[in-house]
Amino acid sequence: MIQSRTHTCNELRLQNVGEKVTICGWFENIRKVSKALAFLVLRDFYGKTQVVIETEELMAKLAGINTESTLSVRGTVRERSSKNPDMATGDIEVVPEDISVLSKCIFSELPFEVNRSKEADENLRLRYRFLDLRNPAVKDRIVLRSNVISALRKSMIEKDFLEITTPILTCSSPEGARDYLVPSRIHPGKFYALPQAPQQFKQILMASGIDRYFQIAPCFRDEDARADRSPGEFYQLDMEMAFAGQDDVFSILEEVLPPVFAEYGIYKRASKPPFKRIAYLEAMESFGTDKPDLRIDLRIKDVTDILSGCGFEPFSEGNSIKAVKVSDFQLSRKAIDKILSDTEVITARKACWVKVGEDGGLTGGISKFLKEREKAFIDELDLSPGDAVFMAAGKLKEAQKVAGVLIKLLGPLTGHMDKEAYEFCWIVDFPMYEIGEESGELEFCHNPFSMPQGGLSALKEKDPLEILAYQYDLVCNGVELSSGAVRNHDPEIMVEAFRIVGLTENDVKKKFPAMYNAFCYGAPPHAGIAPGVDRMVMLIAGEESIREVIPFPMNKNAQDLMMGAPSEVSAKQLEDVHIACVGTDE
Repeated sequence: MIQSRTHTCNELRLQNVGEKVTICGWFENIRKVSKALAFLVLRDFYGKTQVVIETEELMAKLAGINTESTLSVRGTVRERSSKNPDMATGDIEVVPEDISVLSKCIFSELPFEVNRSKEADENLRLRYRFLDLRNPAVKDRIVLRSNVISALRKSMIEKDFLEITTPILTCSSPEGARDYLVPSRIHPGKFYALPQAPQQFKQILMASGIDRYFQIAPCFRDEDARADRSPGEFYQLDMEMAFAGQDDVFSILEEVLPPVFAEYGIYKRASKPPFKRIAYLEAMESFGTDKPDLRIDLRIKDVTDILSGCGFEPFSEGNSIKAVKVSDFQLSRKAIDKILSDTEVITARKACWVKVGEDGGLTGGISKFLKEREKAFIDELDLSPGDAVFMAAGKLKEAQKVAGVLIKLLGPLTGHMDKEAYEFCWIVDFPMYEIGEESGELEFCHNPFSMPQGGLSALKEKDPLEILAYQYDLVCNGVELSSGAVRNHDPEIMVEAFRIVGLTENDVKKKFPAMYNAFCYGAPPHAGIAPGVDRMVMLIAGEESIREVIPFPMNKNAQDLMMGAPSEVSAKQLEDVHIACVGTDE
């Protein structure tokens, strides 16, 4: 029978010297000095301890035992003669009386060195995720995730929110992404869908009399991966409040999030409430994005009136021209070329630049085209010697987007970015409707269940493209954490809102029967939001990829390489759910 461990591998200190202990863990490495002397490092979830083997008998027990095997070591703690300040247990070592092999690693060569797994190919790491997670640097991210979720849950409960879990098997709903469908065995030809979000359920909870709801909600969307988005499955801090508006939602998150970021984040400064509020149109005009990074102090200036028709072809009449001033610019021409090149790769649009020379005139870049407009340009942007200006031109949204990318690239390189903080902001006053890029038709801009500003009269009397909604995004350091809204709780307003995009009252009743029906029985005004847990932990940890903070993430192709998902299933399984696969490669 295996004796239980008395201590973890991160627990023993000088005060334990002389004690008889048993520690268990993974055989990380061994340094052999002679036939009867070796230094072994044992690692468990908590840390590492050095074990000093001083007999040939114990050395023989380890013959042929590969690293990453699990061992139990029973022995005595003594003070190390050569201490290791880099180890929490570096003042002591364990001299074993016995070493037991609890489980062997049968492979002499591992797919990667555990302590350097982050340097390995990502797909290899995900295939052997159980080894990758043994790396303390990787494991610590999962511990961090657990601590952050625990802190969020505690704070929400303290604010009288009730944690309620909503269904995973539900009906398909047009939420903006593709559903994952689950065929029904007992209802041939019909399907469940995994929820893209608990949107309808949480609104129905409000109509049911629940005052404050939250959950750490799993969401499922069949969409492509990005650095800040995991394909398939993600989690969000989902919340909803009855008899509440936009300011109520803001005040809750402004109390909940900054302390968590400040306590667990790599930066110890986080925005204090109230967070800055920026209207959507202002964000696009000043930052070139609805996800501004407020750590960067660069802003966009419109110079269309000054430079239009100056002779530089992109600045021709009809194009918008946006400028980004960078004071005290020190970068080399090579660095400038790389910024312009990276901008073109990201946006498929070219940018240009000029600089103010020591004599106060424009030099470099496209300065030759601006000679006749030089003084007006310098005065408008309040330029001084050493300043540089980067510019973009095209249709309004194109020029804004390119200028926004320039800000993002220039900020970290030019000393115009405070890198050691978490800066939150709210983007508010989103348009209710927009013309879809793919469809060319009128579509909802954000959440279709949002309340239009101006209510029913705005829907009936205003141009749809001029209607604003009570919709808002929470942004931190240039990353969108969440979208939220004051909900449309009035069936008459809901029907009119959907009529504008071509859906009839019967369509609304058919697509959203439960919510529509619930609202017909007197629903309270309500509002909510759902910050992404994965994205928050990514920012808190300072990671570039969201996959680093998810225990078992899919790869960029939405594959679970460790489990082999998605996988084929048997003909009998398909028959049970009345499914036939056609057009697949066999």
